[in-house]
Amino acid sequence: MKLFLAVCMFLLWVIPTKAQETNSPDTARRIDIINANKLGYKKIDSTNEIQTAVGNAIFKNGNTLFYADSVVYNKALNQVEAFGNVHINDADSVHTYARYLIYYVNDKKAILRNNVRLTDGKGVLTTQELEYFTQQKIGTYRNGGKVVNGSTSLTSREATYYADMKDVYFKREVKLRDPKYSVDADSLLYNTQSAIATFISETTITDSSKRKVVTSEGFYDTKNKLARFSGNGGKRPLIKDGATTITGDEVSFDDQAGESYAKGNAVYTDSTQGISVIANSLVANKAKGTFLATQKPLMILKQKQDSLYLSADTLFSGRFSDLTGKKDTLLIRDTVQKAITIQQQDTANRDRYFIAHKRVRIFSDSLQAVCDSLFYGGIDSVFRLFQNPIVWANKTQVTGDTIYLFTKNRNPENLQVFENALTINRTHEGYYNQLKGNRIQAYFKEGQVDYIRARGSAESIFYMQDQDSAYVGVNKATADIIDIIYKNKELNKVVFRSDARATAYPFQQADHNEMRLRGFKWLEERRPKTAFALFEDPIE
Repeated sequence: MKLFLAVCMFLLWVIPTKAQETNSPDTARRIDIINANKLGYKKIDSTNEIQTAVGNAIFKNGNTLFYADSVVYNKALNQVEAFGNVHINDADSVHTYARYLIYYVNDKKAILRNNVRLTDGKGVLTTQELEYFTQQKIGTYRNGGKVVNGSTSLTSREATYYADMKDVYFKREVKLRDPKYSVDADSLLYNTQSAIATFISETTITDSSKRKVVTSEGFYDTKNKLARFSGNGGKRPLIKDGATTITGDEVSFDDQAGESYAKGNAVYTDSTQGISVIANSLVANKAKGTFLATQKPLMILKQKQDSLYLSADTLFSGRFSDLTGKKDTLLIRDTVQKAITIQQQDTANRDRYFIAHKRVRIFSDSLQAVCDSLFYGGIDSVFRLFQNPIVWANKTQVTGDTIYLFTKNRNPENLQVFENALTINRTHEGYYNQLKGNRIQAYFKEGQVDYIRARGSAESIFYMQDQDSAYVGVNKATADIIDIIYKNKELNKVVFRSDARATAYPFQQADHNEMRLRGFKWLEERRPKTAFALFEDPIE
């Protein structure tokens, strides 16, 4: 009889009537026993009671249902302990499983231990101990855990899960593993619905092709294979892919398109080719082997002693073999209107070409140049300058319709000028040695002009000097071929070949303002004086 009365009192306490529930001032702090195979009740003292539910136990707090093999409820502490096959159904949106649970009703706080598993229908979180707030739907582990979302898994020492937003904040020894990517970081945010990882600390990403990304800020969309990184407040992001490296204020890649992007002081380097490119906007395609640099790009061709700097409005580079469809020749047409076939010299690290477009400028210690467009083929090491090209070497200026600069180890070897070729050498302010012809060839020795030949209606004006370098006269001549030989960077000898005609004028009697060949223009103001000048707007 006493046992019957105790059970009735227990049931009346834990299962209130509708009226009681409506009038209760704090139903959110109450535990309702929904089901159990066996119920128990024990009065500890005047202020504390213990209720137990054993076998298929189900209890409820607010909108959250709890399942377990057995349950112990401490009324004074308003605290529940659950054992064996624990399951929390949080408003049917989040499900959590464990072997043990202690639930603090007032705080809506659950501590779950032993084989803990939480799922939101997208990702699955597993750990050995989890703190979960049922009202805010926030779960935290501090002793290691793992989240699996499809083929992507993330592990860390600590993490906080926000169920409403489907966000997980991972901390300490974070490792994201995907069939195609590995991510290592100290901290990382991951959304189980969008499958986007957001980086908030220094992070290293390595893919199956050994491409390596180092960043401190950005995101990676694991579904669509898109990524964007920035360096605000930290190190600038960097992508290292074999011999090439890309960095910038903002760096991104699209693996479906096979492209990488960099903006804001972007730098592209290729250690194999000895090339560096600086620009405010850069796009590189790994599959096609191309890159496009815009917004004041500057390319540096590294050499041991005399590196070459090149700037333009636009720089583009690709594989030479893709351009021609052949590996042995390049066939192009230029302003000479003649087909020129260039034989391949060496395939090793030479399968690359560069195109510079609009306001092209070149600077090296031994040679400077400007033109409107340029083509350079690594396969033959020839710079082809088009549309009003000008080349300077020491005190000599060369102009023509088209100029080819042949290099060896990226040092000037010889220069070929086609149509309206004109060479001007300033000896003194107002005095200019000049050489004109249909075609001019200049040869270099140790980076200096050594020999120049003009052919085809060649014309020349030269100032003659005595052994003391005093001017004695001006020689004006024509010939089929005119050769100029330099010594110690200075004009040493002029040789006229075939049908030569010359007129010599005493220096004092010559009209030096009239000593100009057709097409004469001294364009020193357009000459890049230093590599830094290439960052400035050019003088047109």
